Amino acid sequence: MRLLLLMFLLLLAPRASAQEGSVSAHGVGEPALLPTSRPEQVAGEIATPRFRLLYTQASEGTARALSENIEAVRESFVKVLGRDWPGTTEIRIGLGREEYEALALPGGQPPGWAVALAYPTHGIILLEARSLNTPEGPVTLRHELAHVALGQIGGTWPRWFQEGMAQHLTGERIALTHYAAIFRAVAQQRVFEFEDLAQGWPDMRSDVEIAYAQSADFVAYLASVHGAQSMSHLLNAVAAGEPFEKAFGKAFHSSLTVEENAWRGGLATRFGWLPLTTSMQLAWMVAPALCVVAYLRRRQQQAARLEAMSQEEAAEDAEMERLAAEAALQQQPPAQEGILVPWPAPLSEEQREAMDEEEARDPSLPKPTLH
Repeated sequence: MRLLLLMFLLLLAPRASAQEGSVSAHGVGEPALLPTSRPEQVAGEIATPRFRLLYTQASEGTARALSENIEAVRESFVKVLGRDWPGTTEIRIGLGREEYEALALPGGQPPGWAVALAYPTHGIILLEARSLNTPEGPVTLRHELAHVALGQIGGTWPRWFQEGMAQHLTGERIALTHYAAIFRAVAQQRVFEFEDLAQGWPDMRSDVEIAYAQSADFVAYLASVHGAQSMSHLLNAVAAGEPFEKAFGKAFHSSLTVEENAWRGGLATRFGWLPLTTSMQLAWMVAPALCVVAYLRRRQQQAARLEAMSQEEAAEDAEMERLAAEAALQQQPPAQEGILVPWPAPLSEEQREAMDEEEARDPSLPKPTLH
């Protein structure tokens, strides 16, 4: 049963998506901060108080729809971060791969598999219009926006903190795929040291999933234990130029090593077999699959029951036919080929004399026919 649950979780894990980070997550070096001309593909611009949306002719509808709620998205970030980031953020939107790549900054082409890309120090986000209409679209946008927020706030951030904060701000930390990744890491004793995730990032996809998941969970842990105000102190101190670990100690009154050890100490409890089998989120995710299995089993049971009933009815019909045939045989009279008449016994001498006397008295009486 345990193996079945683990296999089910792993099968639910989606393939790597574009929302896995910004420029650093995609491994694209950010272009130098040099003035660049507006791409010729841009057909128009929509301005909001803190955003500038550049769109192609084909993506105008997507840009106008996005302009209606982008400020609310940024405001939700401000509540979590405890502060806003400076300046106007630019979002470039193109429809289709060709337009999307044409809007990229010179020297910062997006990977072939990415449908969204952030240039944090430039304050620019690149989006493919159709990706916003997918279920992952809003999360992708918020993820890239989180990278821009950290880039514009300033300072030097460890890679794990950038990715963890981006996922924390978007709510990705509650994904079942993250649970599965950390569950696998705990079971296989492959949880990474955050020191190793400060600058580099794993190459293997399975390791990348673990790195993202544990970064998101650790940032969520810090926010839940120390609160939004301490997180805001950390952001402000790093933005002011303090080294990350020094700012970390001041904000949380603890060291990164102590907090990491405390977080690791609870992994086996939170990501072991017991939470896996009692998780309400898992129950809701598994419920549709169980319903399908139950439906198929019900169909099989009904088919077997109908087959048994059909066989019983056939047997009953055969028995009724047999009984009817027997009853018909019992009620039919025996076949008669003709009526048998007994041969008359010969007359005695006395009988003959009596008959002669009777005939003499009455000549009209018929005489017996002798054969």
